[in-house]
This record gives sequence, C-alpha cells and structure tokens, in this order.
Amino acid sequence: MADQSLKWYVVRAVSGKEKKVKQYIDAEISRLGIQHLVAQVLIPMEKYYQMRDGKKVAKERNYYPGYVLIEAALDGETEHIIKNINSVIGFLGDKAGNAIPLRTSEVNRILGKVDEMAEQGETINVPYYVGETVKVNDGPFNGFTGEIEEVHEDKKKLIVMVKVFGRKTPLELNYMQVEKE
Repeated sequence: MADQSLKWYVVRAVSGKEKKVKQYIDAEISRLGIQHLVAQVLIPMEKYYQMRDGKKVAKERNYYPGYVLIEAALDGETEHIIKNINSVIGFLGDKAGNAIPLRTSEVNRILGKVDEMAEQGETINVPYYVGETVKVNDGPFNGFTGEIEEVHEDKKKLIVMVKVFGRKTPLELNYMQVEKE
C-alpha cells in the first residue's frame, strides 16, 4: 500500500495500560512484518513538576488517558490484529464499531500540542488568586494552611498569611510549595 493511505486513528485502551498497549502493538507489527501498514504508535504525554523531599522532580503523565494514537493503513486484517491485542478495547469510530480516521486538523492540533509540551520545559501554569486557601506542602511550614494575600505571577511566588502561635505571619512561597485545598 502507498504511504498516502496512512491515516491517524485512535485506539481505545484500558486506562493505565497505554504503554503496555503500545509495546504490544509494536511487538505484533514487527512479528508479523507489517511495518509498511503501521507507521507509528504514539501516546501523547505531558510534563509536569512536583516537589519531592524539597526537590523539584519532572514527571510525565498521559495527556489523553485511555487512548493511543496510531498512524496506519487500516485494512480489515490490520484492524482485526490491533483489536485483538491485550488491553485494547477497540477503535474510536462510529456506532457500528468501524474505525474512523482523525481529520488532518485534529491530528495537527494533537501533534502540535505534544510538540509544544516537549518544548515548553519548565513552565508551570497554576492559577492562584487572592483570598484562596492553600496548604503548604514544602519547607519549615509544611502542613500549615493559609490564605493568599498577594500573587506575583512573573516570579511564580505567593504571599500566604499563615497562623503561627495564634498570630498571622506572611510567608513568601513559590507555586511548587503550596497546593490548593
């Protein structure tokens, strides 16, 4: 089959098993020698940052839990092979269960989003607002709750009023040191 017949499809997988499904599909493709029919299998991931023991740790999570993207030329046999892989529920499609390819605009948006997230690096977008109650999860005031007095988005810092020994005390904390309550 020619490359122009390759289209993007969405495979529904058991949530949490997306990486296993990708491994199973890749293994089955190479075992059967049908690399010309299935170009790539993709799990859109996003990076996020978390505080662990006072250190900022980068982690990844699935952007579309329960879904795996696949670029393939689906004929009846290829579709059947993929549907019968462990932890695969089926394809996203019509009511009759037929796989429907994604529109080019959807694919560009999803793939563009994935590329954008990879390039994004350390941007953290956590919208906090004045008057909101937050819990401190890092530093000497770990476990204390307080109310946000000021938000400095440019520095990604907050001024939080915490009660210490019955008196309100202002703390300057970064976004990673607090969590919404």
